[in-house]
Parts: sequence; C-alpha cells; structure tokens
Amino acid sequence: MRIVFLSCTAAFFLTCVPAGAQNKLTVNADQGREIISRHIYGHFSEHLGHCIYGGYWVGEDSPIPNTRGIRNDVVQALRDIRIPNLRWPGGCFADEYHWRDGIGPREQRPRMVNTHWGGVVEDNSFGTHEFLDLCEQLDCEPYICGNVGSGTVEEMSKWVEYITSDGESPMADLRRRNGRAAPWKVTFWGVGNENWGCGGHMTAEFYDDQYRRYATYCRNYGDNRLFRIAGGAHASDYHWTDVLMKNSGRLMQGLSLHYYTAPQGSATQFDEAKYFTTIDKASFMDELVTKHATIMDRYDPDKKIALIPDEWGVWYDVEPGTNPGFLFQQNTLRDAIVAGVTLNIFNAHCDRIKMANIAQTVNVLQAVILTDEEKMTLTPTYWVYWLYKVHHDATLLPVSLSCNKYELNDRKLDAISVSASRDAAGKIHLTLVNIDPDREQAVESEWRGVTLKNVSGKILTSANLADHNTFDRPDAVGVKDFKGAKLSKNTLSVRLPAKSVVMLELE
Repeated sequence: MRIVFLSCTAAFFLTCVPAGAQNKLTVNADQGREIISRHIYGHFSEHLGHCIYGGYWVGEDSPIPNTRGIRNDVVQALRDIRIPNLRWPGGCFADEYHWRDGIGPREQRPRMVNTHWGGVVEDNSFGTHEFLDLCEQLDCEPYICGNVGSGTVEEMSKWVEYITSDGESPMADLRRRNGRAAPWKVTFWGVGNENWGCGGHMTAEFYDDQYRRYATYCRNYGDNRLFRIAGGAHASDYHWTDVLMKNSGRLMQGLSLHYYTAPQGSATQFDEAKYFTTIDKASFMDELVTKHATIMDRYDPDKKIALIPDEWGVWYDVEPGTNPGFLFQQNTLRDAIVAGVTLNIFNAHCDRIKMANIAQTVNVLQAVILTDEEKMTLTPTYWVYWLYKVHHDATLLPVSLSCNKYELNDRKLDAISVSASRDAAGKIHLTLVNIDPDREQAVESEWRGVTLKNVSGKILTSANLADHNTFDRPDAVGVKDFKGAKLSKNTLSVRLPAKSVVMLELE
C-alpha cells in the first residue's frame, strides 16, 4: 500500500516494505520552496489549573525569582526553545473572560469563579498587561483569543483598540492611565473559541454570521495589521470548515482546528495496546489536515488563509489526587513520540499550516514544563521542541520514504516519521521518529542536489515508554548525543533505536 501526501511544492511518499527490510529515504535537497513557519511551534496557555497561577505568575512578592511577578525559570526555559507565539486567555475560559476585569490596579480588580475549570476563584491579577509583559519577556508574539460566546462586538472591538491604538481615543487613553503609553503590536487575534461547544454551542451557520460581525469591528490601528483567526472545526467536522470558507474567507487570515489525542487512561500506566492506540490517534492528524486543507483549497486555491491547529496534544486522565478540573497529567516518552510525529505532520503541510499551538504550556495536559512552588522540571515533550527548533523558518525539503510497519494485533502503522529542512545558513536538518517500542530501524538515505561532508545528531529516548521526569529526577528523560548516523559519499546510514526521536544536522 502506498500513501501519498501532496503539497504545492513537495511530495511525500510512504511505502510499506517487508518487515525487517531496510528503510529507504530519498531527500531532494535542491527542490524545497515552502517555508516551515516558526509559528507552527507555538504554545497555548489558559486560565486553567496551575498554568497561569503558579506556572507563569507568582506575583512580585514571591520568594520564587521573578520579574514583575513572572517566573524567571519558566521564561528562560521557554526562551531556550525559542517559543514563537503564545495563545491566551483560552480555551473555554476565553468565552467567559471580560478583559476589563483584568486591567487597572490589581487590588481593585473584580473576582470571579472559573466555572469551566475547577470552580476556583479567579482574582484577575494576571490580565492584559501581565500577559503582554510575559510575551515581551519571552520575545514571542501574543495570540489573543476574544470573547464571542458571552461577550459583545463592542467589548472585543474596544480590546483591540485598548491594546493597539496610538491615537486619541477612550481606550488608548485608558491604557495610558493604566501605565502603558505606547501601544503593543498584537497581530494574531482569535475571534472566539470552540464556538461549536463551550464557546456557545453554535451551529456552523450561526457562528459564520457572528464571525463576520465581530471580525468587521476588529480594526487595524496605525501600522498594526490584524491576522484574524476564525474559530474552526472540531476534529472531522468538515461541514464547519466548508461553511466558514465559503462565506467568511474574505474576512479571515486563519482558520483554527482543534484535535486532541485522547486515548483515555493513565498518562504513566499503560500497555502496548494503549500505546499503539495513542500513536494511531495522533497519526490521524494527517488525515484531518489533508481533508480540511482540501476544502480550503476549493475556496482559497492560492493558500492565503492559514489552517491553524491551535489546540492539539494528548489528553489523559488527571493524576490521582489532583483536581479533575485542573487537567494535570504527567508527560512520558510516549508523549514525546506523539509530539515528534505531529510536528512532522505539520511540517509536511506547511504550505497550508502556518501556525499551531500545543495544549498547554505549563502544568496542564501535554505540558512542556511542570512546576510545584519553587521547583520546575522539563518534560520529554519539551525536549522534542528543543530538538525541532532547527526547523523554525527553514525551507521544507521534499522526501520520499519506504518504511517498515509497526504491527500489533493485525494493526499497522508506519514505523518511521520524518521531516527535512534547510535553514538560512544552509545547514540541513533531519528529524526522525521511530514509533516501534521494541525494534531498531535501519535507514539508508540518498541525498540529491547536495554534497554532504559531515553529520552530527541528538537523540531523545529512554528504557521505557512510561519514563518521565519528576521534581526529584528531573533528568530521567533528556537529550543526548547521537552516534548512530554515518556518511559514506552521499549516502547517510542511520540506526534508529526503538522508541526514539532523533535530530540530525548535515553540512
């Protein structure tokens, strides 16, 4: 069986070969044209559990080292993976969030109950100014999601004005009184979240009408140009995409997509059958992206509108003894495999996918960072982002791969996932994932249009799929040097260990 993934510039061929045979890879290093946007490696942080409070925000009076209340260690860790954008304040929370509650003196901000996530009190101490300060500390672009579900057109319009206007206006003057003279540059603006669900349980047709109203009043001020993102489909709701593209494409620059790999069960206790199901569900992202992109092509053949999977990742049962509404789960090597496979899929579709956001950055779902008071640890998923940062704004290189299958109980998946790119300095990077938990995969690769002289690499793996980092053992799963790649003339031979993510740099 042959499965073909096509973009406007590159073809990706995956062919089944007999079990035990060598995997064959061809890279056309002189043919790439599409750019893998760094924004594909974006993140998402909601007022949920300890993502914001305790994750980023500890307050100026905390003994935890901070800058204006924002944790220094978390900021540095995210800077180290060059986080390109951060989505906030939700998620479901976005459609019950009223931004004026989160500005002005903190002691005067109203309190509310977070009805979506745990029923805890939200004191609004982390609001617009604090979020945009966080983004400046991270050197990343803000992605703000506005309230369509319970808000008004006026409310969203004035939020855009408050943040981005440098003129004479009530909202710009209010911002100045609150201590920020210059406007912020905020390009990415989401018009609602999951409006088919927690954002209002709307039909596609009703949200389509609402989107046009709200988007009309999300105005450009000065030289700030909004990149308006419509609330897109849940998983395989292709009707939703069709309606939005048909009627509202002229008023949007992006269309979101939400899909979670949700096999249920524990994040740390699972058998091989559950592992197979998890990777199978993660791999379904390719079919989703392909089918939604095909609908978008019908109305937007020039691919001016981005498909944006701005909520993706694994979703397991919460850790025992934690608040069910906080969605706290551990993060294992299994989840690193999911991240590697998913990011390779996004890279392959970079002609249409221009941004994506893993859920969620700190302490929630597939977090890259976990904190507990002053303690912090980096998860296996974090290290995938560390490895894959070489693809940021690099040119996608077309590849063809014939590979073995990972088989379990008459079910089959491609054993290998791959991406190749060339950066601005001319260096080529190859990311490879071996999803097989037990078998090494030998890969022979032919490189066309380039002469290779040197290869080096890094690897992420561990003895067990359930291995993970804790506050007591923060380095249990991490990146190490990889010596399993050899060059002979223009042929690269790689021996991929079982359950591993490998990044190779070639010159």
